[in-house]
Amino acid sequence: MAIKNEDTRAKPVNLRIREDIRILIDRAAKIRGKTRSDFMIDAAYRAAEDTLLDQTLIKVDAESYQHYLDILDQPPSGEGFARLMNAPRPWRD
Repeated sequence: MAIKNEDTRAKPVNLRIREDIRILIDRAAKIRGKTRSDFMIDAAYRAAEDTLLDQTLIKVDAESYQHYLDILDQPPSGEGFARLMNAPRPWRD
């Protein structure tokens, strides 16, 4: 007999939502050909991924970080910047 890993089994989640929201979700789920549960799980999963991806942490050594700060402290320059600063300004005349 195989032992089931508790982490892989689906667990219930109960939500209390207003009727108008449930109707909206049901309409959208039907358009996608999904059940209400599958639609809500997919939407929640995407929102969770987006939230976690927005929290990406980049670690660098002290020298790399200082180099990054030094670049940020430099005044903007270059051909692209000069072109931008010399572009016509429709709000000015």
